[in-house]
Amino acid sequence: MKKVLLFLLIALGVSTAMSAQTLEELKAQKAEKDSQIAALKGEANAIQAQIDALDKGWKTGAFGTIGLNLNGFDNWLQKADPNTSAITIGITGNAFANLIEDKYFWRNALNLNFGWLRFRNDDDPVTADNDFEQTADVLNLSSLFGYKVSDQWAISTLAEYRTSVLSNFNNPGYLDIGAGATWTPVTNLVVVFHPLNYNFVFADEDVTFDSSLGCKIVADYNQSLPMGIAWRSNLSAFASYSDLSNLSNWTWINGFSFTAWKGIGVGLEFGLRSNKQESYNAVLAADPTIDPETFTIDDLADEDNDLQGYWLIGITYSITK
Repeated sequence: MKKVLLFLLIALGVSTAMSAQTLEELKAQKAEKDSQIAALKGEANAIQAQIDALDKGWKTGAFGTIGLNLNGFDNWLQKADPNTSAITIGITGNAFANLIEDKYFWRNALNLNFGWLRFRNDDDPVTADNDFEQTADVLNLSSLFGYKVSDQWAISTLAEYRTSVLSNFNNPGYLDIGAGATWTPVTNLVVVFHPLNYNFVFADEDVTFDSSLGCKIVADYNQSLPMGIAWRSNLSAFASYSDLSNLSNWTWINGFSFTAWKGIGVGLEFGLRSNKQESYNAVLAADPTIDPETFTIDDLADEDNDLQGYWLIGITYSITK
């Protein structure tokens, strides 16, 4: 019996010693891991500081798309018109200059879209001497300044100007000036909400456009997709307080580019637009006999206010700094 008790006491002592040794080892291992974690956190914070430093200051860039389509037929008898030629040229350009600092930002953007078309039928004296006709003529310039109140929110002011350049410059021209808030939930998304905004519309006396007070909403998104594809989407909308259905407008432009070699690649850009004032004046211009005193914008038929759109595929070139 004494031998059994002695054995149990020895076993208990050995077990206690082993437990104490294991506990001390675990504490030592934890302390070592805590030290490694602290060191890794320090390295991560240093890297983040470098990233933040690189993200600040001026960033500029530009990219564009050129689309060209040529075709010609000479005595091609399978066609109804055997002697024809056509040339289509499209050019889009986008540029930005953004200043990002700890307490404020200043984002500037430029969008251009020009297009020309020439069709000739050598057997038709009406079209045999056709020259180039414009198919697109758009200038869009915007400047957004914001003072940050948090990491994601800023008090901001925006000026945005849209018009044609090659013909009918500033006729019409749209100038939005307003103030409100800007939300930047992630680095590549900027959402502008300006409930205090005035939409100035400039036009000659022979066309009918009205300026008004309203709300300006802009969403700009940039994303790098797999296989070297870059995507930019910009939505700019104005909701008029005085006449929501007739004086409001919106434009949505999407651009995709695939860079293959040293900034050169293939690009696709398409845009959608709705502006009832433009549709109304287009109807008046097409039929000079219509009296704007009796035919108002409220009388415009739905089919005369179709959604506007364009698309362009071609060679792209981009520069980013």
